[in-house]
Amino acid sequence: MRFRPCIDIHNGTVKQIVGGSLKDEANQAVENFTAVQDADYFARLYQRDGLKGGHVILLNPPSSEYFEKTKVQARRALEAYPGGLQIGGGITAENAEEYLKAGASHVIVTSYVFQDGIIRWENMEKLRQAVGKEHIVIDLSCRKKDGDYYIVTNRWQTFTQVKLTQGILEEFAQYCDEFLVHGVDVEGKASGIDDGLAALLGMYEGNAVTYAGGIGSLMELEHFREISGGKIDFTIGSALDLFGGKIPYEKVRKYR
Repeated sequence: MRFRPCIDIHNGTVKQIVGGSLKDEANQAVENFTAVQDADYFARLYQRDGLKGGHVILLNPPSSEYFEKTKVQARRALEAYPGGLQIGGGITAENAEEYLKAGASHVIVTSYVFQDGIIRWENMEKLRQAVGKEHIVIDLSCRKKDGDYYIVTNRWQTFTQVKLTQGILEEFAQYCDEFLVHGVDVEGKASGIDDGLAALLGMYEGNAVTYAGGIGSLMELEHFREISGGKIDFTIGSALDLFGGKIPYEKVRKYR
């Protein structure tokens, strides 16, 4: 169980937001924290502490007036810590190589693979052919509906028809190196993990998995270890003192 750090970028600034609040219209989000430092500051910090596999997430869509500013920040992070960070947000088979050349170890993809509510296996294959499965992370972030976890896309705003199951994880495993899964209903709230989701992911025996969402204390982190069986990695954003929260980064960084 390793700590995977994060650098979330919205409107050209490193931020922590409430996940379910993100809206493309007017580039809105409920903000928990806005950093005064640029993205490369955090990248160098993670490099110093030997933390690998962190996530740089562009929270603006390519259509946003802020997208280029957000992309500049993301590239600064990748260039500051080459090979140490993964990147997600608007990734396609056509632009994935650009981010790998900029220093990313992996690209993180969701919306390109899930379109019109269903899995586009042809796009998944295009991406695998473009960069190789060893450089791909599939983001299967989800929200609960009618008692099941459904994968959500478009910066967590759109439900797909696809339930997150052991079978889906196994199907996608042949196309990627890792999975990233945000529990969107608890993301950014530091109010407790999604126990059902953590348990579901803990049963999976394949590729590396990173869970995000709701870890608000060191006690909660140990609860997460118990629920997940200590087999999956985790990330903490808003609850970390680095981003205005109460969990000491100096303690969490030792999980590596």
